[in-house]
Amino acid sequence: MAPRTIAFFPEAAFGPALNSVGIAQAVQALGHRAVFLSDPGFVSVYEDYGFEAHPVNLSEPMPPEQMAKFWDEFINGHIPNFRKSPIEQIDTYVKDCWGAIVDSAKWAEKDLPGVLSTIQPDLICVDNVILFPAIKQHGVPWVRIISCSENEIEDPDIPPHLSGCGAEDRACHAAFRARFAEMIKPIHDDFNAFLTETGEAPYPLGQFCETSPHLNLLLYPEPVKFRRAQPLDPARFQYLEGCVRKEAPYQVPRFKAQDDKPLLYVSFGSLGAGDTDLLKRIIAAIGTMPYRALVNVGDYKDSYDSVPDNVIIDSWFPQPSVIPQVDAVIHHGGNNSFTECLYFGKPAIIMPYVWDGHDNATRVDETGHGFKMPRYDWTDADLAAKIDACLSDTAMRARLDATSAHMQSQSGTEKAARLLDGLLRDSA
Repeated sequence: MAPRTIAFFPEAAFGPALNSVGIAQAVQALGHRAVFLSDPGFVSVYEDYGFEAHPVNLSEPMPPEQMAKFWDEFINGHIPNFRKSPIEQIDTYVKDCWGAIVDSAKWAEKDLPGVLSTIQPDLICVDNVILFPAIKQHGVPWVRIISCSENEIEDPDIPPHLSGCGAEDRACHAAFRARFAEMIKPIHDDFNAFLTETGEAPYPLGQFCETSPHLNLLLYPEPVKFRRAQPLDPARFQYLEGCVRKEAPYQVPRFKAQDDKPLLYVSFGSLGAGDTDLLKRIIAAIGTMPYRALVNVGDYKDSYDSVPDNVIIDSWFPQPSVIPQVDAVIHHGGNNSFTECLYFGKPAIIMPYVWDGHDNATRVDETGHGFKMPRYDWTDADLAAKIDACLSDTAMRARLDATSAHMQSQSGTEKAARLLDGLLRDSA
C-alpha cells in the first residue's frame, strides 16, 4: 500500500500529546506520513520530535505570553481546590474545565475544515474528551484514542470517570454521577446546542464525546482493567497495553550526597508543577531520607532556591528514559505516568489532585501496583513508610514484574500503528 497521511489531534496537554507522538513514531516506521493538528501553544512540541504540525485555535487567539499568563492564573487559582475530594471538585475545577473544553470545540470548528482541506488526511486520530464535528464529518475514518483512564468510556459496573471511587463502591459511584449530572447540565445544554448547529444529534446528559464507529484505542493494560457489565467489542475497541514513546537516553547525574542510595523520580506534570509549596515540602522531606531524587519542577525552577544535596531538580525530564533507571516514582496519576510506571515495572506513590489522577491513584492501590496517598494530609514519616514499602514489598515487586513483562511483550505503539495501518487498508 502506498504511504498514507494520518493526522493526530491530541488534547493540548503533555499526556495526550506525548502519547500520540509515540504512536506517530511507530506509524512513520511503517512508511506512512504522520502530521499533527495542534493548539498553537503545542506546535513546537511536535516539531521538536520532527513532525509537521498545523495550528488549530482552541481559544481566542492571543500572544504566547498572554496565553501562558492565562493558564498560570487558571491553575494557581485552582490550587486550593486540589485539596478537595473528587466529588467536591465537580463544583469548581471540573465544572470550569468542562466549560473551557466546550469553548475549545466551538473555536476548533472555525479552523478545522480549512486545515483538514489543506492536509487531506486519509485517517484522523483524536485524543480528546469532546467531539469535534468537523473531524467526524470530514469523510475519512476517524479513530478515538483514550489516553486517560479507561472509564472515560462509561459502564454501569465501573467507577464514573474522574470520581476516584473504588471499583466496588457503588454508593460512591451513584453519588458522583448524580452530582456531576446536576452541576454539568447548563454546560452540557450549551454543548448540545452547538452540536445541533453543526448538524449533529445531541448527546445524553453527561456525554461530550462518542466512540468511533471505526476504531477506539485504549491505553489501559490488562492487569488493571475494570470488569465491565458490557464488555467492549474487540472489533472496535483495542487495548494497547500501554503506549510508551521513544526518548533520547538519559544519563543520571552524580549527586552531592547519597549517591549510592535508591533513586526516586518525582513529577506532578506540567500543571501540577504549579503547586510549588507541595513540591518544596516533598523535596525537604526526601532531603532527610537515605535516597536520591530527580524532581520535575516544570516552568517554576526559579522558585527553588534551596535544594538538598541528594535532590536534583529540572524543568523537564525525558520520562520514558528516566523511569527504567529509578527504584520508585511519586507522581500525580496522569495516565502516561501511570502506564509508564507499570510498563517499566516501577512501584508508584500517587498523590492525585484532579481529573483522572483520582481514578488512577485508586486503581494502582486496589490492584497492588503501588499506593494512593493524600496530596496534603501526610507526615514525613508517612512518606518514608510508603517509599520503604515500595522498595521492600516482594509481592508488589513480583506483581509489577509480571505486569511489565506483559506490557512490553505487546509493544503498544507498534500495535497501534498496525491497527491504524489495517484500518487504512480496509478502507482503501
